[in-house]
Amino acid sequence: MTTSSTPPGLARFNALEEHAAHSALHEACAATAWVERLLAARPYATAEDLYATSDAAMAGLTADDLAEAMAGHPPIGRPRPGDPTSAREQRGMAGASDDLKAEMLELNLAYQDKFGHVFLICATGRTGEQMRDAVKERIGNSPEQEREIVRAELGKINRIRLARLVEEEA
Repeated sequence: MTTSSTPPGLARFNALEEHAAHSALHEACAATAWVERLLAARPYATAEDLYATSDAAMAGLTADDLAEAMAGHPPIGRPRPGDPTSAREQRGMAGASDDLKAEMLELNLAYQDKFGHVFLICATGRTGEQMRDAVKERIGNSPEQEREIVRAELGKINRIRLARLVEEEA
């Protein structure tokens, strides 16, 4: 239930028509099951309620759902042209040297060959070197270990994106 203490951005999200709310959530996470779970729980009294629902929905995603979510993320170092969200989140690679960018491309391809999906990390606030070191470390994981790391990283990304959604000015 929306109360007078509900942050304006959250109240605006709660009031969106179903299609608009679906689109806003899908921009945060491409997993249909996650979007539907968050839609079903509207309205949210607090941002923490929204985040808790997101975390619970993330925990319940199947391997196929995670694959669907990952398909919505471009490789590190190659944000989608015209996509301000991925460019902002991957800012740590923007000033990287050509050598580091080339190394990340090589590592991304090796990771994708091994696991069948892009290397996913919550890149916000990380340097290019930190992301390179993370992919080097994680490429040795088993598929099962990596799936749970990806789940946790997606959860962090979703929280950041939801926070931006509910904190936006009108």
